Amino acid sequence: MADPFKEEPPWEPLTQERTREVSPTSQDNRRHSSTASATTGNSGDSTASTASGRRSRPSVVSASSQLGTVKENNKQRSRTKQKPPSLPYISSEEKVVSSKKVLTSFNKVATRNIEKEEARRAQLDRFNQENNGQREVYERLKKWADGEQKGMKEYLLSWILPAYRRPPCPDVEELKSLARHYYTPRSQLKCHVCDFGTGRAEHSIVYLGQIEDYWQSKPDWVDVRWIHAPLGLGLTHSSVEDIFLHDGLTGREFENAGRSGWPYLETEMLNFRHRDNFQEMRDVYLMLHNDRDLDDDLDESTWKADQNASLHSDINWRADHLAVEPSFWNLVSSDMPWQLSEGLAMGAQGPRDGLRPITRHVDRQTISSHPFYQNVQLVRDPFRTFHRADGFLLTLSPMAGVNYLDKHFNRHISEPIDAMFDNDDASAVGHVFQAFADEGTATWHRNSVEWFLTYLLTEIGVTPHNLRQGCNAPSFESAYSTVIQDLKRRRYEQWKPKKTVQLVREYLSCIDEVTTVRLIAQKKVELFTIMQQDLRKFEAEDLRMRKIPNNAEGESAEERLIWATNMVKAQADCFERLLIDLKQSMDALFQLRSIEQNELAIVSDSQNKAIMVFTVVTVIFLPLSFFTSYYGMNLTDIVNTVHNQAYFWKFCGTATVLIVLFTALSAFRHKLRQKIRTKMHKTPSAMV
Repeated sequence: MADPFKEEPPWEPLTQERTREVSPTSQDNRRHSSTASATTGNSGDSTASTASGRRSRPSVVSASSQLGTVKENNKQRSRTKQKPPSLPYISSEEKVVSSKKVLTSFNKVATRNIEKEEARRAQLDRFNQENNGQREVYERLKKWADGEQKGMKEYLLSWILPAYRRPPCPDVEELKSLARHYYTPRSQLKCHVCDFGTGRAEHSIVYLGQIEDYWQSKPDWVDVRWIHAPLGLGLTHSSVEDIFLHDGLTGREFENAGRSGWPYLETEMLNFRHRDNFQEMRDVYLMLHNDRDLDDDLDESTWKADQNASLHSDINWRADHLAVEPSFWNLVSSDMPWQLSEGLAMGAQGPRDGLRPITRHVDRQTISSHPFYQNVQLVRDPFRTFHRADGFLLTLSPMAGVNYLDKHFNRHISEPIDAMFDNDDASAVGHVFQAFADEGTATWHRNSVEWFLTYLLTEIGVTPHNLRQGCNAPSFESAYSTVIQDLKRRRYEQWKPKKTVQLVREYLSCIDEVTTVRLIAQKKVELFTIMQQDLRKFEAEDLRMRKIPNNAEGESAEERLIWATNMVKAQADCFERLLIDLKQSMDALFQLRSIEQNELAIVSDSQNKAIMVFTVVTVIFLPLSFFTSYYGMNLTDIVNTVHNQAYFWKFCGTATVLIVLFTALSAFRHKLRQKIRTKMHKTPSAMV
């Protein structure tokens, strides 16, 4: 038997490309499918899995986008009259061998271009070096700000011990650099321009200060130009979308999926951010936005690199109209991701809806108790799209987190935000360009902006998920399920002071998180379902005008929506079940704690009775003890008295009885008064 761990020959992309060119499912005839649907596999996986009787693993987009679907393979077999290969019996030892081959082949497909990886690593090193320097400034600023909250004890100790003295604040230039690092000035904000044509695609990074030039015209070979600007709801967002729409022809209206009078699409994205980065953004904003020494220079840097014809003036006009100051901090505050507890961002009516109070507090989410998600924060970001009839698509979203979950998840969330777009293993926005980087629009069902818009919305709409790398990481649905099971287990722990209150708080926090995620998923299901009506109308119009699809075998926009609807509906149903289970579990917790409290009350009642007996005895003998001590004093007028013991009992006994009687009446006066009133009310009715 051959060595099962024998090294395979090196993978040659050119050889693989020549093989695909002559294969029956060539690039012209194949049907495009996202890797998120996990319906295709690479050629190496297919061979290994067929030989082993195993189902092939899903692969990354670079492989799956260049292979046919199962439906096409069945059609090809029917044309050539080939029978599907039978699955031979294999031993357990052969299963191990074939499994290793599948993983080896899968890793080959996931391997990227070496030069591109080296360039990206060098870029990450530069970003990390800059981040480390700025984080050191942030730590000094934080210690200085925390020094203001010290009490009198720390203030007095600071005169004696140097450790308690307030550290110096970073200088003004360091604070300016820190502010620009976490919040890029608007004119220097990096935007992505992606051009797609037949067999060709190009990507370039431009600054927001030059963005107007890129939606005026595009090269002749470009079918669709996609411009993505990382802007949240606010003044800049409103001006950019308005200028974009007025500089070109109005696109097809999504009358059903859009809002009344605003036939454009929007959804809400869930993504993961590193909790430290999320906290740092809030701290920097709250500690610096009121520092007047920084305002002039920061405001000047906002438009220092602006070359647009009308963006700056349009923002000033909107700020005046809305009575908002167009300062640096008011413009960049919309970059802040939304916490799950901060309401829903979909359906915003204007830029003021994106301006919300920013607090330093960051919710401690229950999903962070899962080991895989312990350093992350699940956040929400609006994703809004605007399309034109001349082939331009503008998308606006501050989303800069991780959408795809895999074994390198913790490494992805630690990467700088500026480098996230290039990491298509983590970012859904970055993946969409990489999906068509080689072939452009050759695999599209229609080379139209509506088809690409549908693909983009469905790709980001089904995230976060763990399907791109073959489910090699726990999904966030299973993570919440694990957290809920742990909460259910803790219900049966022995009651301890304050522990039940903490457990109930965790239950309520988890209910809020699951409820928000479920509502977002339900909104997406509603959006995708209604979009199908608009796309059917578009398809009917195209057929009526005799516009045939550019690639009849490609995946249509409606098919894509059906797939995405099923994916998101499964998520919504999963979180619906988790929410029901969570609420029932909390009800059971309350019932269990009520029973425990009843038992404690019974024990407390018996203890109270015992204390009552001791109290009665104490009340009776306390006056006697006093008189005994008094008359037992060795004083002349007491020792030489002529009174006998009978006098003592007459006087002291009477006083003791009166004291006990007065004490008893005072202690039980409310019950006695209630009994007297009850008897007085019953007496007339009895006489009648």
